Amino acid sequence: MISNIHKLKLKDIRKNLLYRGFKISKIKKKKSNEQIINIYKTLLLSFFVIVFFSILPTSTVYISKVLKKPIEIQNKSKFDLEKIILNAQNGIPFSLDEELDRKNLFDDIFQLNETPENSVRLSASTLDQLFEDLSYDLKKIRNNKIVKPIEINLLPVEIKKIESSKKRKDLFIKIVLPLILEENARIKLDRKRLFTVLNKNNNSESEKKWIAEKFKQYGVIKNDLSTLKIRMDVIPVSLAIAQAAKETGWGTSRFAIEGNALYGQWTYSGDGIKPLAASSESSHKVMKFKVLKASVRAYQRNLNTHSGYKSFRKQRAILRDNNEDLDSLKLVEYLENYAETGTEYIKVLKKIIEQNSLKDFDDAKILPKSKKLKSLI
Repeated sequence: MISNIHKLKLKDIRKNLLYRGFKISKIKKKKSNEQIINIYKTLLLSFFVIVFFSILPTSTVYISKVLKKPIEIQNKSKFDLEKIILNAQNGIPFSLDEELDRKNLFDDIFQLNETPENSVRLSASTLDQLFEDLSYDLKKIRNNKIVKPIEINLLPVEIKKIESSKKRKDLFIKIVLPLILEENARIKLDRKRLFTVLNKNNNSESEKKWIAEKFKQYGVIKNDLSTLKIRMDVIPVSLAIAQAAKETGWGTSRFAIEGNALYGQWTYSGDGIKPLAASSESSHKVMKFKVLKASVRAYQRNLNTHSGYKSFRKQRAILRDNNEDLDSLKLVEYLENYAETGTEYIKVLKKIIEQNSLKDFDDAKILPKSKKLKSLI
């Protein structure tokens, strides 16, 4: 009875409300699982917002690095060297290549001298036959500029008995030419590697070690790269042949035969040959070597490091900077300190170069003994 009354009242109330313009509907209750899903959605969205803003600074830096144009790092020593050379051309004193550390200067040359004495001294006639069998001919070399890597370690004693000066000179040139070219090729290879290393932004440990060894080899102090560039360079072939010819009488001197000394370098200590004309008070000797190659390398190291030949290296650097050939007739002007006769010595060298057409060999190349040297051909 009570429930019926209640129903009637609700029905009457609804009708009354509808009559007055009100709309009545039941309110649906949200299911509990829908509420849980909404909570998870809110938490997940909040997590992504937090993560996004936390990685935004790092990602911005990374993207800017990737998209930004890389900074070009240039070797400052190159510009320093160019500036100094330009100043030298304008009369400003050359401020490089001043000091020398002699401690390790000839280590690699001493190593050549420590090789076993297994060299055989071939006679002049045997060498002539050997060169003929190998088609080793100076006329061909003057034309094709290619030299076979023939290494003769000792001069023949009979060279001074060859009556024909032309035959004697040709034999001497055939012996020393490959040795000079090989040493120049070795320096060119080092020079090429030096510039490759310097053009890198970062160097490996082996490259750093190699540079350190070259500093010692060329007596460079304070890790001066500009000085290393000046010292690590070749000697014109014609000049090297001419000086060897002058110092040894085209291979006939006692120093050349007994001590493989092609360039008459002096020493005040160690092994050497005492000049017969030297006074008893004189303490100097002529350096002796076990093989001719060691003499050639010592000669090049001497011109490339000794303070007496700084002007020679300066002029060579200027020629390099002007993209000019290393002209022996120009560079010889700066070797007045090599002999006591000074300017007269220079005249003699020029005469030897010109009369024997030695400049024909300046652009000759030696066939490589190894794959590394192939890049120089």
